[in-house]
Amino acid sequence: MKSLAKSRLRAAAAAAATVALGCTALAAVPSTASAAGGPLAVQYRTGASGATADQSEPWLKVRNTGTGSVQLSDVKVRYYFKGDAVGEVYRFACSWAVKGCGNITGTFGTLAKPTATADRYLEIGFTSGAGSLAPGADTGDMQLRFYRANWQTLTQSDDYSFGAGSTAYGDWSKVTAQLGGATVWGTAPEGNDPTDPTGPTDPTDPGDPGENGPTLFDDFNYSGHSDPQIAAHGWSVRSNAGGPGVPGATWAPDKVTFATQSGNSIMNLETSTAGTGESTKQTEILTQSMKFRNGTYAARVKFNDAPKSGPDGDHLVQTFFTINDLKAPMADDYAEYDFEYLPNGGWGESGNILYTTSWETYRPDPWEAVNQHTESRQSYAGWHDLVVTIDNNAITYYIDGQLFGTHGAAYLPERGMSINFNQWLIDLAGQTSTTPRAYDQQVDYVLHVKDKVLTPSQVNAKVAAYRAAGTTFQDTVPAG
Repeated sequence: MKSLAKSRLRAAAAAAATVALGCTALAAVPSTASAAGGPLAVQYRTGASGATADQSEPWLKVRNTGTGSVQLSDVKVRYYFKGDAVGEVYRFACSWAVKGCGNITGTFGTLAKPTATADRYLEIGFTSGAGSLAPGADTGDMQLRFYRANWQTLTQSDDYSFGAGSTAYGDWSKVTAQLGGATVWGTAPEGNDPTDPTGPTDPTDPGDPGENGPTLFDDFNYSGHSDPQIAAHGWSVRSNAGGPGVPGATWAPDKVTFATQSGNSIMNLETSTAGTGESTKQTEILTQSMKFRNGTYAARVKFNDAPKSGPDGDHLVQTFFTINDLKAPMADDYAEYDFEYLPNGGWGESGNILYTTSWETYRPDPWEAVNQHTESRQSYAGWHDLVVTIDNNAITYYIDGQLFGTHGAAYLPERGMSINFNQWLIDLAGQTSTTPRAYDQQVDYVLHVKDKVLTPSQVNAKVAAYRAAGTTFQDTVPAG
């Protein structure tokens, strides 16, 4: 798959600097028809007026027609369309927006009651960074687009919300708007009111076929590193020697502990050192099987900038990643997808940096790496929702529900991987003291859904459903 022609991603690559949100799954939601007016109006124009096109371009403005201020984070807008093929996957992008593409989200859903002109919708939302609208104000331009994941031509002339003649902004009732969960503008396709809460495809249902597949979920509800359920559930707490990390360091299973916080069981990885290789204790937990490939991977992880004891400054790496074994230098079937947080720098960096990296292959000696990475130089201390999705076209990373990076088809996996968390020291150059110190990385849960690309909100709903049902572990992912 890594040899897929990059020309298939031509528009995505061209717009990489301005895309607000990438690959999403089709979320099934309940809906029946509604028409309403209220404190919001939606204006629409099309940036691609042809009956067929490479991508659909619904450009939108949301206007406050009421007498009070409206928080945009409470607003959802839906554009309805007819899918081009059964099971077709679509992707959303934001080319430009007055409010900033980073403050606009896009997810796809399926209608409970398909019509001749609509069985899907694109739902536009806003982060808190989008701010509010005063009475009479609007969002300004939101130049949005969506396209088939395989970049085949799409037909939009049969789409409910499409207006071929709408080449200038005007009020458009075939797009709906919700405020605080209530429909306040527009008319949905018949039988599909977006505010109906009773439909059979409630996205919080873990049995929803739109987002369900073979799944690994673990809430890390264990008594300690020697709990036999850890191995029974397919995990290995590392004790064998070897890299990565400081030469002479050991991997200490007893430094992997479990405790309850705010009603949830939390796994803690502790790494400690007194400034020598022999005193350095690192931690790692990984799945015994390399059976995970395409789909969605998610975890809630707490990174820490400061040690829990002793002097600060070590070149620490706190991680969540998938990986398989390198069978030979520069082997083409190697794969690795990383979230790596360096609170004190390292690898030539002097301060906080978070990397997401997708690996094609590498040679350890002499060192040669083939990868694509995205980085952010700021503190990520605290709890974060980490999501990476892999389909047949791209690897997409999200942090706290926001797109962080999208990496190309050249880096897709050819075979299965394990799921890993570890915390280790790059070297001992960041802090040269021999005073003992210790660092913590914490993990709340891990989720993998095989061959399904979930949005971050779908991940959150799925985890919430498991917890509401009292499920602390499930693994239905087949071996091999």
